[in-house]
Amino acid sequence: MGKWIIRLLLIMLTLLSLAACSLAGGSTIDPCNENGALLQDNFAGEQSCGWREYNQGGAVVEIAEGTLNISTSQTGQIWWTNVGRDFSDVIVTVQARQTSGPNNNAYGVLCRYQDENNFYIFLISGDGYYAIGKYQTGEEQITYLTPNQEYVFSDLINQGVATNLLRVSCVGNELSLSVNGLPLVTVTDSSFAGGDVGLGVSTLEPGTAVVQFDDLLVLAP
Repeated sequence: MGKWIIRLLLIMLTLLSLAACSLAGGSTIDPCNENGALLQDNFAGEQSCGWREYNQGGAVVEIAEGTLNISTSQTGQIWWTNVGRDFSDVIVTVQARQTSGPNNNAYGVLCRYQDENNFYIFLISGDGYYAIGKYQTGEEQITYLTPNQEYVFSDLINQGVATNLLRVSCVGNELSLSVNGLPLVTVTDSSFAGGDVGLGVSTLEPGTAVVQFDDLLVLAP
């Protein structure tokens, strides 16, 4: 009788252990997509959403003091970081602040990032210009989708050392860019249907461009 009791206790302990493992191994809440967001990050260090930080080739990407900071001294090259997730239709908002460097620069948001050769990018500059561009395999340079395939000036963009609120929409074939609550441009392109999001910075003349990003939010339309 004593052996049967011991066996019963062992079975009960095993079942309790399996239940505990099931609870521990169940689905966990992702702090980066709470409250209905696909992704949100204030870069305060309370959560790790997967942004790639690096220091290479004259470019530095780091999360520090509550912002994601990208700096680059490589003229004419765009440097970016991704979060390592996959989305389809998204609306992305982020605060971007140029803190130093040439005003002849470019900074903004990537969407539908497939790989380093295939993605859309939405850019503004410190001297008041904007563009929507596309990198695609087989094309050596960026293809601008904005009118006349070039940057367009807008006095809605805060120039120089200043903060701009960017809103990027990638919904179906429509790609839209707004700044500080007002629309700049909408274009259509069907090259990419989904992919990652990211943040990028470039300088277009000698000097080191430094931009801080904060309060990123990615929502479904």
